[in-house]
Parts: sequence; structure tokens; C-alpha cells
Amino acid sequence: MERILCLLIGYAFGLFQTGYIYGKLQHIDIRSQGSGNAGTTNALRVLGWKAGLITFLGDAFKCIFAVIAVHLIFGRMHPELAPLYAMYAGMGAVFGHNYPFYMKFKGGKGIAATAGLLASTLPLPMILICLAAFLVVVGLTRYVSVGSLVVVTLYLIEIVYYGQSGGFGVPEEALWEMYVIAGLLMASAFFKHRANISRLLSGTENKLSVGKKNKS
Repeated sequence: MERILCLLIGYAFGLFQTGYIYGKLQHIDIRSQGSGNAGTTNALRVLGWKAGLITFLGDAFKCIFAVIAVHLIFGRMHPELAPLYAMYAGMGAVFGHNYPFYMKFKGGKGIAATAGLLASTLPLPMILICLAAFLVVVGLTRYVSVGSLVVVTLYLIEIVYYGQSGGFGVPEEALWEMYVIAGLLMASAFFKHRANISRLLSGTENKLSVGKKNKS
């Protein structure tokens, strides 16, 4: 039951669509422009750096807040399962971001929310490895999609490595649940990026560009 509740709590936090809300404040529905996505990259392209940064931080922190909420609710009752409950909350936040019911399930791709979970569940050196990998890949290719997929793959690898090293301190059966959740998040990211992957293979993927605020 706790797992389901953590998932639902995460989903509720994930429903806060930073990019969509920011765009609406500027009288723009970012889902009707650019890639039609409500996430960071499209906010960056349509509305510029400020919107992109605010969207990323908002979407990352809603996952962090979900993890904190779950920890406050269940942490004292089951401290040995706190990392697992954090993973369930994070997965719920990603799904809430990707599939918000009040937006006809048309949200983002979950990368910023996953980054929030990454920051909530791994030690600083591993977080920095993912950040460095993203910056290097995007810097060299200018493909945000490639950098995003590299990060979610690294996240799975790091979760498994840290778990097998005893870093989480959870029972072994819970550890395998954490691996499955990380794998599902990676699979979800690849699924949400399926159009990007198709364009990458055909050489038509859009490279990183920054838009200017639309004043219409």
C-alpha cells in the first residue's frame, strides 16, 4: 500500500506543469509551438533561456519535493525502505509530468523530473558524472535528445552500481525493485523520445536553439 501511495503522491506533484504554466502567463501555449512538448527543451526554443531554466528547475524540484514529502510521511515508519519509496515517488512525478490527466495526458518527456530524482537518490559524484556527460554530449552534438538519453542510461547504471555496492542500505528485494524502477524510467524516456530517435537516424533531428519570447 505504501508503494502505491508514494506513486500517487509523486504523480500529484508531477502534475505541476512548469513550462505550460509559464507559457500561459506569457499568453502562449507552448504545446502549440515548436515540438508541441511541454518540457524544458521546447520552452527553451519557444520562449528563451529564462523560460528554459525556470521550466527545468520547476520540473526537477517538483520531483525533489515529492521525495521529501514521501520521506516525511513514511520515513519514520520504514526507514530501511526510504530509498525505495523515494524511487516510487520519483517515478510517479515523472508519470505525472509526462501524462497529466487535466492536459489530456499531453505533458513533457520527463527528463527534468528524472534529474530531480537523480539528485535525490545518488551521491554528489554520481550526480556530477551525469551532469558532465549531458553537457559534453550536448556541447559536442547540440542534440538535447541524445544528452537526455545518455543521462537516463547512466542513471540506471549508477543505481545498479551504487546498489550493488551497498550504498542504499535496503533489503535485497527492495534493491531489485529500485533497479526495475530505474529501468522503467529509462524505457519511458526512450519511448517519449521515439520521434527524436527516428529523426536522429534520418539525420533530421533539430539541434539546440534558443527562441525569443513571443510577444503576440
